[in-house]
Amino acid sequence: MNDAATDDAENGAILVETADGIATITLNRPERMNSLSPAMLRALPVAISQAVDTGARVIVITGSGRGFCAGANLGAGRHALSDLGTAIETLYNPLALSLANSPVPIVTAVNGAAAGAGVGLALGGDIIVAARSAYFLLAFVNIGLVPDAGSSWLVAKAVGRVKALEMALLGERLSADDALSCGLVTRVVDDADLLPAAMAIAHKLAALPPLALGMIRRQIGAALDEPFAATLDIERDNQRRAGHTADHAEGVAAFREKRAACFNGS
Repeated sequence: MNDAATDDAENGAILVETADGIATITLNRPERMNSLSPAMLRALPVAISQAVDTGARVIVITGSGRGFCAGANLGAGRHALSDLGTAIETLYNPLALSLANSPVPIVTAVNGAAAGAGVGLALGGDIIVAARSAYFLLAFVNIGLVPDAGSSWLVAKAVGRVKALEMALLGERLSADDALSCGLVTRVVDDADLLPAAMAIAHKLAALPPLALGMIRRQIGAALDEPFAATLDIERDNQRRAGHTADHAEGVAAFREKRAACFNGS
């Protein structure tokens, strides 16, 4: 673990637990609504990478206390810089890319507020489970800034131009139920059921073929930007690769033998 990740591991701002092939990363600054310090921003991509390197087949990201993530720590970090673009390039963009490029699925369990860069972190998941009390807030305009941490792309791709502009220009809260109705999140559950629901999904994903999951993840991402014909080529190439895996052979055998498949990632 690098120095930044070690610093946050030592002070408890990021907690990582791994069991049954699932790495759970918890933002742990509840007194600050899990706002992101520079050290946390550096540590999170490291934690994601190390989880994969140590064999995690799924990553769950959540926050402790009343909020998922209130975005940037306004008292420090990027707001102390004269050029905020430097902070975006060196801290926020690497985190957004680490989420996008993860070879394993990511489940985000959104408890309470996801504001500012916290929206980008929450929506960086492949499966986004929101507590009923959760809300999403592109708060940037309220302090004279613009959306970052990938939130422009993630919101616009999920809900379309009109809703994205409403959220970004007005800087108003979007409730979990409204987020579900406009396609911003996957599921909404009662607050007490948030982590159990997220972990149930994570356990299901952990039992599925990891190579296929990784290819599906990248394939859907490409389909958001590529023309139809190019997407057909990607599907062909991925299917060719998937068809030669041991997991595919195991899945077919399990189907024929009417038993549960056991996928080993080969």
